[in-house]
Amino acid sequence: MSVQARPRLRRNAATRAPGRRRHLLYHGCLHGTRIDATRADLRSWPLCGPGAYPTGAMNDDRWRREDPAMAIELTPITDVDIADVADFLRTNLDSQIPWARSWPPPWKVEAPNHGFMLRDGQRVGGALLAFYSDRLIEGRVERFCNMGTWCVLPAYRSHSIRLLRAMLAQEGYTVTCLSPIERVVAITAKFKFRPLDTSAVLIPNLPWPSLPGRTRISADPDVISSTLTGAQLELYNDHAQALAARHLVLIRGERSCYVMYRETPLKGIACAEILHVSNPELFRLAINSLTRHLLLRHRLLATRAELRTIVQRPLFSVRRNPRPKQYRSASLDPSQIDDLYSEFVCVPDRN
Repeated sequence: MSVQARPRLRRNAATRAPGRRRHLLYHGCLHGTRIDATRADLRSWPLCGPGAYPTGAMNDDRWRREDPAMAIELTPITDVDIADVADFLRTNLDSQIPWARSWPPPWKVEAPNHGFMLRDGQRVGGALLAFYSDRLIEGRVERFCNMGTWCVLPAYRSHSIRLLRAMLAQEGYTVTCLSPIERVVAITAKFKFRPLDTSAVLIPNLPWPSLPGRTRISADPDVISSTLTGAQLELYNDHAQALAARHLVLIRGERSCYVMYRETPLKGIACAEILHVSNPELFRLAINSLTRHLLLRHRLLATRAELRTIVQRPLFSVRRNPRPKQYRSASLDPSQIDDLYSEFVCVPDRN
């Protein structure tokens, strides 16, 4: 008796169980950004090059070259290119992020460029944003280059590494990659990037009872400017106009603590993500007042913080899975790397 093999059924959009989400490809350094290609598309089709179109995308201009005979040009992003690159990111990556207002950064720095881009004639085919800064660390000036959003259209995917190589070819910079996706981590590791310890906790923002006069919390720019001095005042002035950064000062008696954070969604919950703490001890003592303030004044339900930033784990906090962060430097240790002067403080999460 012959046995016929049962035909293998392939699940498609019509047979997929209702409510199941397709897994989108994330191809950017900033979490939350996306392009319209699925992981299944990328397993089944080449990632780049002429003719590398996933099913149903033949009429999508993002998947085809403007002129197959024309060479792909890699160039630095200059001031005159900012509008084109911002429009490229808005069209192909995320229309809800105000790219033109988020980048370049507001602080003063002699930047060699604003990143690197791919051009196919007049068309932008890809971009790797850069956020440069000069910082005084242990008495010497260190030059930083933070890798920002990295977006390349599928038809140009084979040229992605050219963008990274161009950025790393600039000598004398400590390069940070603070929000890479899994695929980017695998790539940068081959270029001698080292991981940072990003052990983190999540603190619930609760309406704790407050003791009058004990801890004062202010987001008033005048209060912050009059309270901070020296390097902390310089940090505040440099980041005051950064679009994603939020600023608070905690005051208890003669002591103060400058807190910088960003608002970010965590599984659909509005949260604060701590980026900088000038006085970890006062931060620990005032954590209940701070989380109460974030809940009642800003409607943020929880606070996420990395232990390398706040030093001590607060009471009632729970551990969170660390997010990958990397850096490449010839002169600095991991303890000298933070989230300031980066895409974190400039580019907000989606509304």
